[in-house]
Parts: sequence; structure tokens; C-alpha cells
Amino acid sequence: MSNSADSPAPASRRPRFRPVRLLTGAVFALAGVIFWTSFNTAQGTNLRSDESMLRLSDLIQERSRKNGTLGDSTAKIRSEVDALARRDNGSSQAERRKRAELEKTAGTKKLTGPGLTVTLTDAPPNATPQIPGVPDPQPNDLVIHQQDLQAVVNALWQGGAEGIKVMDQRLISTSAVRCVGNTLILQGQVYSPPYKVTAVGDRGRLSAALTASSAIQNYRSYVDAYGLGWKVDQHDTVTLPGYSGTVDLHQAQPIG
Repeated sequence: MSNSADSPAPASRRPRFRPVRLLTGAVFALAGVIFWTSFNTAQGTNLRSDESMLRLSDLIQERSRKNGTLGDSTAKIRSEVDALARRDNGSSQAERRKRAELEKTAGTKKLTGPGLTVTLTDAPPNATPQIPGVPDPQPNDLVIHQQDLQAVVNALWQGGAEGIKVMDQRLISTSAVRCVGNTLILQGQVYSPPYKVTAVGDRGRLSAALTASSAIQNYRSYVDAYGLGWKVDQHDTVTLPGYSGTVDLHQAQPIG
């Protein structure tokens, strides 16, 4: 039997980790984080009927009503200011005519004339294909989207519209048509379908522009396939309200 001096030194025992074991551990750790986050978010409630979501919806509707009230107040005050300005500015008749033309172009004054109204409506939630060979609809196939409303607005401008309103609000150069879910948010107010877009202008040109729009042609293929709503009403005379919101331009400012 040899002594320790004669025996070879044992190899250093370092822990050996295999890549597969590392990967497995990472997967289980990630799964744990996901489960914890889901539990912490749901807290045992139904996320689809969570009261916080309902409160958010109520808050949006309430803010929309307040914005409408403030808009009416702003319009009244602006009318009074404009009346005082016209009375006291001492401008000539030519200058007043130019001012009136600029106000008309800007959309801040009422506009009356011939025109038309386009109405867009969601399809029934249980709609089925109305054309043989068309696949069953997906939920997004049955609702009005932002691009559908924007296509109508763009076509009417292209057709020479003198002015346009969406629902009860006049559009100006800074107006933005935005949809969130199945609701329209326009200039601080919230609307649900059916959506109405009204334009003042030459009805023949406006109708031709709607027909020529490729985006509207695509929308109308869904009208035929699944029953989305599309209606055009002609008006001998229609009045658009003047825009009553702020006309000040705002931009992002760098910080730091």
C-alpha cells in the first residue's frame, strides 16, 4: 500500500453545469415569472369584466360629455369675441370680406349649400357570408375601422368638398379621425356607430370621388360580403357648423 506522497493528486472537483440544464432552469424561472405576473394582474377576477376597465369606460364617456359642454361654451365666447373684433377693429369693407373668406376656408364659420351624407354602420355580430365562396367573417370584418372613415373623408376632399363634418363636428386642417376599438374619438369627444360624414359641395363630383376611391371599393366589398352598412343621402341644402375648438398649434418640446 503506497502512502499519500506516492499517490497522484486527485483532480480538482469543480461543479459541472451542462447547457441543457441551464436552459431548463431558465425556462422554469421564466414560467414562474409569467404565472406570478398573471396572478398579480388578475387577482382572481375576470379580466374581461374587471371593474377598473368599466370605470375607465365611464371616465371616457364622462370626459366626452364635459368636452362637449366646454366646446359649446367656447363657441359662444368666440362668437362674442369675433363680434367685438369686427365692431372695434376699424377695418375696411375689403378687409372684412377677406376676413370672412379666410374664416370660411378655415372652417370656423357655418357653411350652407348642396351636399351629401355618407353613413357607415357595423354589420350584425352574427353576420354570415352573403356571397357564395366567401369565408366566414372574423370579428374585425364586421366593424367600421379608422381607415374606412378616413377613406370617406379623403375622397370627399378629393371631390372638391367646401367643408366636411363627421358626426356633429366640423373638420379643419388639424382634425384627426381616430378610432379606438369600435368607437371614434374626434376632437375630445367619443362616438359610436353608425358614423355619419357630411360634405358641402358639388354633389356630382362628390359622388364620383366616392365611387373612384380604391379604399372605398375595398370597404364596399365587405358591404357585399358581410352586410356592413353603406348609405349615401343627397341634400339640396345642408348646413355644417363652424369649428368651435382651439385653433392654436401645439408641438412637442425637448426636456433636459
